[in-house]
Amino acid sequence: MQPQLGHEHAQRMLMETATAMRGLERTRAPVRRGRRGTKREGRRERTQNARPRASAQEENRDSTVLARTSPKSVEASKQDDRSAIQKFLYPDPEELPDDVEMTIWEHLEELRERVLVSAAAVSVAILSCFLFSKDLVVFLEDPVAQQGVRFLQLSPGEYFFTTFKVAGYTGLLLGTPVVLYEIIEYVLPGLTRSERKFLAPVVLGSSVLFYLGILFSYQVLTPAALNFFVSYAEGAVESLWSIDQYFEFILVLMLSTGLSFQVPVVQILLGQLRIVSSEQMLGAWRYVLVGAVAAAAVLTPSTDPFTQMLLATPLFGLYMGGAGAVRLIEGGRKLA
Repeated sequence: MQPQLGHEHAQRMLMETATAMRGLERTRAPVRRGRRGTKREGRRERTQNARPRASAQEENRDSTVLARTSPKSVEASKQDDRSAIQKFLYPDPEELPDDVEMTIWEHLEELRERVLVSAAAVSVAILSCFLFSKDLVVFLEDPVAQQGVRFLQLSPGEYFFTTFKVAGYTGLLLGTPVVLYEIIEYVLPGLTRSERKFLAPVVLGSSVLFYLGILFSYQVLTPAALNFFVSYAEGAVESLWSIDQYFEFILVLMLSTGLSFQVPVVQILLGQLRIVSSEQMLGAWRYVLVGAVAAAAVLTPSTDPFTQMLLATPLFGLYMGGAGAVRLIEGGRKLA
């Protein structure tokens, strides 16, 4: 009986061991599947995490490319956004062909030399005109000499100081070309290529307009104003004028007329610098008309409206002509 019991006990133990092994296999299978599932999920998470990382790398690459190209683009945009005044004050180095670095003392030394040359030229012109002062006085008395006006010397030395004043104004006019030349030579190294192109026309046009203004004042404006005064006083008082006050009147009138004829030059400069366009100039003609009348009232020594209108009319005409010249310049710029 004992061998049978031992045999049966061994079989029972084997069966229990087999059952336990099967249970272990059942419990291990889901763990293995779970591990496999976790590995697959880990791979999926890695691929999902890798994709944003790749996009982040692409964004970094794009940012580096933009960082490399942005300074040029920003600089180009800054150059495009620079105003005309900034371009005028700070031009590009390539636009300055004769740019020479000089110290402040060298600039002052050159300025001193050119001022001395200009002063010497004007002094020589004044002395030369003083030698012919009597002829100049007779020439300037001509607009009213035929009207029966007589000139008096009301104080000692009045005629002498008057002739010196006439010689001074005339010598200054004759020495103006030398002064302009010295000014141009002083500022020429600091001008750009585009500025040099319109420098000669501006200087020439300014000089011509200035002398045309003086000629207009002598031929038209001064005789008209003086004839108005003579005719107004005719039959009431005798015209006996002070020589000093007469020449002060006509010299101031001629000088102010010459300066007022510089309006087109100022317009061309503003148009060339692109500060004001021709459309803006033409659009403000009403205000310019009022301003011309007001400027004529200030510039003319006389208070009669006839003389003021004689000066206001050419001023307004010169303004409109300057606006037309600016429009032609803009048209040529567009074609270029």
